[in-house]
Amino acid sequence: MRMRHRGSAAALWLPPIALMALIFALSAMPTDDVDRGLAHLLLRKAAHFTEYALLAALWWRALRSRVTESTAMLAALAIAVGYAITDEIHQTFVDGRIGSPVDVLIDSAGAATGIALATRRGRRVAA
Repeated sequence: MRMRHRGSAAALWLPPIALMALIFALSAMPTDDVDRGLAHLLLRKAAHFTEYALLAALWWRALRSRVTESTAMLAALAIAVGYAITDEIHQTFVDGRIGSPVDVLIDSAGAATGIALATRRGRRVAA
């Protein structure tokens, strides 16, 4: 059964694409190797987690307008994790940046959490 979502196609599909563009732009910014401490490191990792939670939730929202909820969940998770991997590869070409498998894991955990929260909220709204 396909779930219909009200709103224009642009309102559904532009937000995840725009967030992907923002992530790409932020990843393209060179950085210095200055150690700014544990708080700064934790803030950056929390940002990774949050941006991928949002990315997966936005893809789920868009995809569920076209496919079943379970397919939308799996596809949104696959898109977010795949993008996390390519983002880390992209960072290896940017001065002062490195690609990190740990960041892929953090991003993936964020994506899974985003899907879980979005589907939970979606079920409550539909009830």
